[in-house]
Amino acid sequence: MSKTRQHPHGPTRRTLAHGERVDWHHHRANQLICPGRGVLRVSTPEGTWVVPPHRAVWLPAGIAHSHQAYGPAELRCLGFAEQVNPLGLEQPAVLAVTPLLRELIAVLTGPQAPTGEQLHALERVALDQLRQAPALAMLLPTPTDPRLRDVTALLVADPADPRSLARLGSAVGASERTLSRLFRSETGMSFPQWRTQLRLQHALTLLAADRSVTAVAAATGYSSPSAFIEAFRLAFGTTPGRYRREGDG
Repeated sequence: MSKTRQHPHGPTRRTLAHGERVDWHHHRANQLICPGRGVLRVSTPEGTWVVPPHRAVWLPAGIAHSHQAYGPAELRCLGFAEQVNPLGLEQPAVLAVTPLLRELIAVLTGPQAPTGEQLHALERVALDQLRQAPALAMLLPTPTDPRLRDVTALLVADPADPRSLARLGSAVGASERTLSRLFRSETGMSFPQWRTQLRLQHALTLLAADRSVTAVAAATGYSSPSAFIEAFRLAFGTTPGRYRREGDG
């Protein structure tokens, strides 16, 4: 994995086409990334997050990362000096974005962005909002064991793959017991939890591409649209249809 260092000067906003990638890079500053619209897949060596507009990713300085857009997307970023870390986070995290914080990010990264004392005042309010933002368990960890990486590669290629862990193990030459132990030790999740996280992340990308709820349910391996809607609601606090209607801004 090659990477480059980028030097953003203050808040930035960038439009991304569906499928467009920002290759591996890192920053000297801490960074808050929030999609203004569409969905962003943010990848680090530790794993991936799929981030809709009401979420943001906190990336500490020096962490290598890449982005990919799903649906027409807008990448909005705030940069903070390395010593400015309101949550004291040393690893990347997904944060819940309040309506006020989202509006602040939009203003700070907008075409008529404030300058001078107004800029500093709004940044202080944004930092105050960040101090209250809860971190969310949305990471899809990337394993390192070759056997587990083979299993997860099969599922990433087809999130609807219905095979049990035992059958997947047969395909890669590992026992169900070994793989179950590796899932917990390497990802902190059970196999069903990891697969559910993968499927829900995939669902966000498909919804951003304007796929129907029925099509997304089938593509993510749920037995019925109602089963998918319930899993989505439990994870995100809203239904897929309402999420899609309210997601752009």
